[in-house]
Amino acid sequence: MMDRILVSGGFGFIGRNVVRELLDRGYKISVIDSLIDQVHGAGLDRCLEWTRDVEFFHADIRDRDRLLRVLDGCGGVVHLAAEVGVGQSMYEIERYTAGNDLATAALLEALIEKPVRRIVTASSMSVYGEGLYHDREGKVVENARRVISGEGQREWNPVDSQGYPLTPIETPEWKRPTLSSIYALGKYFQEQATHIAAGAYGIESVCLRLFNVYGPGQALSNPYTGVLANFASRLACGEAPMIFEDGRQRRDFVHVRDVARAFADALALPQAAGGTFNIGSGVDRSIRDVARDLGKAMGREAIQSDIVGRARAGDIRHCFCDLTLARETLGFEPREDFIPGLAELAQWVAGQTVQDRSTDARRELEQRGLVA
Repeated sequence: MMDRILVSGGFGFIGRNVVRELLDRGYKISVIDSLIDQVHGAGLDRCLEWTRDVEFFHADIRDRDRLLRVLDGCGGVVHLAAEVGVGQSMYEIERYTAGNDLATAALLEALIEKPVRRIVTASSMSVYGEGLYHDREGKVVENARRVISGEGQREWNPVDSQGYPLTPIETPEWKRPTLSSIYALGKYFQEQATHIAAGAYGIESVCLRLFNVYGPGQALSNPYTGVLANFASRLACGEAPMIFEDGRQRRDFVHVRDVARAFADALALPQAAGGTFNIGSGVDRSIRDVARDLGKAMGREAIQSDIVGRARAGDIRHCFCDLTLARETLGFEPREDFIPGLAELAQWVAGQTVQDRSTDARRELEQRGLVA
């Protein structure tokens, strides 16, 4: 076992759960986190309470001198620090490029001087763009495209060159990326840079492509975080969840505790080295069904979703997880069922002070012409 692990972004939503999992497995933990308000907000005090369990460094990983000191004595790195959000990435391009691409580059450069045995980097299903499809003859379509004409659009699904509908299927790791947002571009850079740089210096590397992660502890006042957190914020304030397009787009929702286990296993298992793996639940759900189920869990089933009927730049239609490789190589099996997971999320939300900012986020996108 590697005695000490550095977790970058270790006080974020996923990071806190990864840190808990690693502590439970007997690792010593160092955390470096810049604690930006958009991500941590009112939860900052709770994060700081953790300093008794971990060695904490309040810093940006682009601070080279500080990072080199943090890496002293570490045998592995879990790299979670990143700017999160497809929509915001489309107009805060410099911020997202600095926080994802340049920050990862800074970490990898520091590892040349302070090498570790293994680095595990968080990537995202967003690198796929549209997921994998079959055409009407059953042939695989990797580069599905759709035309967004604007308000009043009725057909949101990709079609083939003859105008026939495509059928979405599970997306495996071998599907070629179709990058549709600055966020996706950054995540693809992070995973590819990790494998390239680590391999050149004899460091083992693993990348995990996370699907839609949910669970208690999400940043409810961050409108650019996961869709379930956005819906929960709206419902907690007595407002209808805002659903773009027609709500029938399909995604894979995976509980954060399952994700934390995947990171811990990816750090430890010899056979994981060099791999890139999907981490999801293996079950696809429509966004409108998810909003309905969350409303029931929160006792707000009378609040009907607001189906916007418009699309955001960078959004894709369908993408859900093929878990075959993670099952075969990591032995990964999701343990958390969705409906009980929603009940747990609802119970946690009930104890929070929530400020819904999704309307402001939508206005930002509309003002920049990013909603069609």
